[in-house]
Parts: sequence; structure tokens; C-alpha cells
Amino acid sequence: MIKKLRVTVEGKTYEVAVEVLDEGVQSGPAAPVEQPRAPVPDRGGASEEPTRERASAPPPKGSGDVPSPLAGKVVSIECKPGDRITEGQQILTLEAMKMNTLVTAPTPGTVSAIHVGVGDAVEEGQSLLAIE
Repeated sequence: MIKKLRVTVEGKTYEVAVEVLDEGVQSGPAAPVEQPRAPVPDRGGASEEPTRERASAPPPKGSGDVPSPLAGKVVSIECKPGDRITEGQQILTLEAMKMNTLVTAPTPGTVSAIHVGVGDAVEEGQSLLAIE
């Protein structure tokens, strides 16, 4: 026997047809079905707020370019062309998956060019800026 039912999911209403196999047979309550669960990492009591990771970009590829350590969006740029920077100094911030990653200078030098702007989407390995 086919029954028509109306089901509402997240505010949207759907009409569905359901086949009833054994309408006259009464059985006890269905046994709960164990669903496999992925292991939950131990956060050591850490808060739910996103943390700021510090990432050092991979070494520049010959020309002094600083490649992006990951794919994400440029949130801020902490230097401008002509600025003298030191090794390990924060040069910009990337956001990926609601987490901020601080990108630091792999070498000391002078910023010769910035290849991205705030709000730009970048790919892993893409040149962010150049250091001379």
C-alpha cells in the first residue's frame, strides 16, 4: 500500500510517497542502530575560537618571491614596497577555513613588490610579494 506524506525539512515542505510493507504486523520498538563516528580530536580544553597560526612561507624560489603557504584569502598586508623587513617578521595574514595564518618573511631584505591585495584569493605556492 502506498501512503502520501508531507514532510518538512529545514522549513521546506515536501510531499513524498511511502510504501507500507507490513501494515497489519505490529512489532516492538526498533532497536537503535549504532552509527560509526569519526574520532573527536582532544583539544586539551581549548576554546572554540579560531586560533591564529604562524606559518613561515617556504623559501623563495630564486627571484626573492615569497610563495603562499596555503590557499586562502588575504586579510591584511603588514608591509609596503620599500619597507626593510627582518627574517621572521610578519608580512601578511591569510584566512582559510575561518582560521588566520600569519605569513612571515623567510629572509631579511627590502620589499620590492607586492603581488596581492587585501581580499584577494590566493592559491598555495602563488607569489605574495618579492623581497630583494
